[in-house]
Amino acid sequence: MSEQRPGAQPEPVEAKRPLAEPLDEEAPDAADLLRGVLQDERYEPGMIILDRQEVPLADDGLPAYVAEEAPTPLRGAYIYLSVIGFFCGTIVISALNLGASWSDPIVKIPVLIGALPLFIAMGEAGLRIARSVPAWWPINRGRALFRAGWVLTIATLALILALAVRAALFA
Repeated sequence: MSEQRPGAQPEPVEAKRPLAEPLDEEAPDAADLLRGVLQDERYEPGMIILDRQEVPLADDGLPAYVAEEAPTPLRGAYIYLSVIGFFCGTIVISALNLGASWSDPIVKIPVLIGALPLFIAMGEAGLRIARSVPAWWPINRGRALFRAGWVLTIATLALILALAVRAALFA
């Protein structure tokens, strides 16, 4: 390095070049790339496409799942219906734990608001699981019976919910 005297101009530095030259063409638009792939009428925005993948086999040589032949009508709304029901249920359970009675409006109103969406969500889940029982029966009867047990569990929970609605209405 050369020494500089006070008041002297610094030596000019060569301009640095960029490491890579920019490309003249633009990157393809993601929507254009996916347009040909997403022709399925069942597609919803944000959905992961898995139907073209092979069904994985478990260690025993059986498939990990059975493809759903006829999707249930409310599959897109299932989560939202459940959230409404569970949110209202949280309010009711908290109010009852804090000493409210079944006749109080803080219990009655959320029960009436949340019961219908929860019944619909439970019916949707029960229908999907019930449809999977005959699909699994020829492949693995243990899995089919397990799913049949879940159908009975959902029916029992629906009965408990109906009794809670009755208790709130007639309290």
